[in-house]
Amino acid sequence: MSKRDFYDVLGVEKGASKQDIRKAYRKLAREFHPDVNKADDAEDKFKEVTEAYEVLKDDQKRAQYDQFGHASQQQGFGGGQGFGGGQGGFGDIFDMFFGGGARQDPNAPRQGNDLQYTMTLTFEEAIFGKETEINIPKEEECETCHGSGAKKGTTPETCSHCEGSGQLNVEQDTPFGRVVNRRACNYCSGSGKIIKEKCETCHGAGRVEKQVTIKVSIPAGIDEGQQIRLSGKGEAGINGGPPGDLFVVVQIRRHEFYVREGDNIFLELPISFTQAALGDEVEAPTVHGNVKLKIPAGTQTGKTFRLRGKGVPNVRGYGQGDQHIQVRVITPKKLTSRQKELLKEFHEISSDEDLTGQEDSFFEKFKKAFKGN
Repeated sequence: MSKRDFYDVLGVEKGASKQDIRKAYRKLAREFHPDVNKADDAEDKFKEVTEAYEVLKDDQKRAQYDQFGHASQQQGFGGGQGFGGGQGGFGDIFDMFFGGGARQDPNAPRQGNDLQYTMTLTFEEAIFGKETEINIPKEEECETCHGSGAKKGTTPETCSHCEGSGQLNVEQDTPFGRVVNRRACNYCSGSGKIIKEKCETCHGAGRVEKQVTIKVSIPAGIDEGQQIRLSGKGEAGINGGPPGDLFVVVQIRRHEFYVREGDNIFLELPISFTQAALGDEVEAPTVHGNVKLKIPAGTQTGKTFRLRGKGVPNVRGYGQGDQHIQVRVITPKKLTSRQKELLKEFHEISSDEDLTGQEDSFFEKFKKAFKGN
């Protein structure tokens, strides 16, 4: 069977960034890791994902792969450094020719997986911050066997087939001739240990999934897409390794009236025709409470007023944004007879200068442009 394209394996586009490739790999590696996924094909998929990542994460290897495809692995491309990493693969062949590094100990401590949690906040919660708790499912070390996976009172035994290395040497015909290739031991699934009597709680996994309550402090001023890192709140480490981290990603619900841009808030405030013409003092809403706003006589629709310090506190502590209020003059749709009479009278006694305000105003230019039409 021919190999799948490495970009298809990771589910990314050919022009994907390193960050996107790493993110895709971590997601798939967690899904198919043999310690977590007990499906028959999980180990093969994990190896496939790891092999693809080892190539695409490296600029030189990726460039060779983009040019020559899988032939870049099979025919020795890559400047003598090889295409190693992961479990098995041609990296092991190059190790045999060029004296590669030491094998990785399958029982060495490894850091646990990072977790991600998406939290949705209201507009106000994002501005002022909050203390809250979240409940997340995550894998923790089994308390019955303390992570060994073996039944209480027993211990895992060293695999007699790979002698605890987690790998077997397999002869393989290649373009270089017959060489020895290292593969994950199929007797112990690469762990280097055999569990004859499995723990009744975790069934040999050494880990169990639990619902865990975690306190989260949301800083004031946090914005859409920003994340909070909670060190050590991810999944438990493997073989006594440190736990991973938890990343809380923030989403913010849209407000009905306010619009946020960075640390500034924008609001459209409707006022009446008479308020705009005669001027007025109105109650203007802000997230910090209502304030008095003076509307000068003759205010035009679209006029913007700035309220200093009434915006969003900077999440890094660098001051506070402003609120910008843009007024919109509302033309009444229903008028009483008396109101119509007064407006007609107003129109009759108004001169062009009253409407234009100045000779080169918009109204004057408008009249000149359409004169005689």
